[in-house]
Amino acid sequence: MQEPDCDDDSYEVLDLTEYARRHHWWNRVFGRNSGPIVEKYSVATQIVMGGVTGWCAGFLFQKVGKLAATAVGGGFLLLQIASHSGYVQVDWKRVEKDVNKAKRQIKKRANRAAPEISTLIEESTEFIKQNIVVSSGFVGGFLLGLAS
Repeated sequence: MQEPDCDDDSYEVLDLTEYARRHHWWNRVFGRNSGPIVEKYSVATQIVMGGVTGWCAGFLFQKVGKLAATAVGGGFLLLQIASHSGYVQVDWKRVEKDVNKAKRQIKKRANRAAPEISTLIEESTEFIKQNIVVSSGFVGGFLLGLAS
């Protein structure tokens, strides 16, 4: 049995930490120039910052949403009670005409606002690409804030 000679074999050593520093996983997914802006903070700090701000935003969104839904629903309920009791008479033909007019105006404005909306979406996408860690923490915190 012959022993392999170690002097003749040469192996290439790959330093994974240096490779990971230079080739972030999001470069393959989102492109070369899409690194996080807040790289000076650790990943844990970025996730915590995003999570806390997301939770606060989600909690406020939940409370304001409940308040708005209660106000609108209560208003409709009072209007129905007043209409049923005879205090208010609703001209439903006029309501339908006004709603149709409002729908036409909204469609016209929506067609004119399309470039602004696409620009906003592009800017938001670029921000999320550059801050993927903070953004993912924010989304998680937002969902937790909505649930609490």
